[in-house]
Amino acid sequence: MKYWVGLTDKRWFDYLSPLAPDEVNFWQPGGNRAFRAIEPGSPFLFKLHSPLNYIVGGGYFVRYSALPISLAWEAFGENNGAPNIEVLRDLIRKHRDRRNHIEHDPIIGCVILNEPFFFKEYHWIPIPEDWHRGIQQGKRYDSTEASGGQLWARVEEIRRAERSIVLGELSAEETPRYGSLYLARTRLGQGAFRVLVTEAYHRRCAVTGERTLPVLEAAHIKPYSESGPNRTGNGLLLRSDLHKLFDLGYVTLTADLHIEVSKRIREEYENGRDYYVLHGQRLVNVPSNASDRPASNFLEWHNQHAFLG
Repeated sequence: MKYWVGLTDKRWFDYLSPLAPDEVNFWQPGGNRAFRAIEPGSPFLFKLHSPLNYIVGGGYFVRYSALPISLAWEAFGENNGAPNIEVLRDLIRKHRDRRNHIEHDPIIGCVILNEPFFFKEYHWIPIPEDWHRGIQQGKRYDSTEASGGQLWARVEEIRRAERSIVLGELSAEETPRYGSLYLARTRLGQGAFRVLVTEAYHRRCAVTGERTLPVLEAAHIKPYSESGPNRTGNGLLLRSDLHKLFDLGYVTLTADLHIEVSKRIREEYENGRDYYVLHGQRLVNVPSNASDRPASNFLEWHNQHAFLG
């Protein structure tokens, strides 16, 4: 198993650690360098900047995405490691050159991590001997090699110990899950859902093809409040007004991905001509990956329980 050890700002770590979030955005100040060092579902560990040469926690890599700071804040909020967007903006400015300070909505790199864990200080792990002082971003390790295997064994040992403290007893051993198996079985957060749906639909509205990112929203087909999962197969990327109508049941999709618009819009609001022209049309934009497309069981749920036919 290959995993990553990335350099972490201690202020980011200190802010998030007591929050115990279900996901975090391990952001990069610039969005021009994609993160491809490990596969989705692989572990990603946190190493503090020198002179604090310790590994202090980690998470599981979901996806990299370059996003405007406004969307990163909408998706992850405090899980960006800041109490509000202005503090986040200031943190990013400190890492960017002067030419970028005047940007209204700068693009940042978002390394999305699921199920983050933060070690107590007495469990911090000294960096391996092969960690070189000149490393700027991080280093990839392999658990099948000596150094990487020793480090990962120590990480797992500490995680078991800290779970036993929280639970008051030794928890049952779980079969390790990494890579695609991890992503298939784990529960993703709302921020990850939004980004995964946005990228699956190529940053275009499924109904209209609209590309203006600030007005595009990831809609659950079966609501999260009704046990709908944060999976791309339960998602649609919709323009904000269509998202609202879909959630309220004025719009739905058939099993073959054709749009249906309820007559209730006309009855209740004496309008809706812009929406009725969509009735009967097929989605203009669907994910390239078949597994990311709307799943039939969620569409059936929306037709039966949400649509105002």
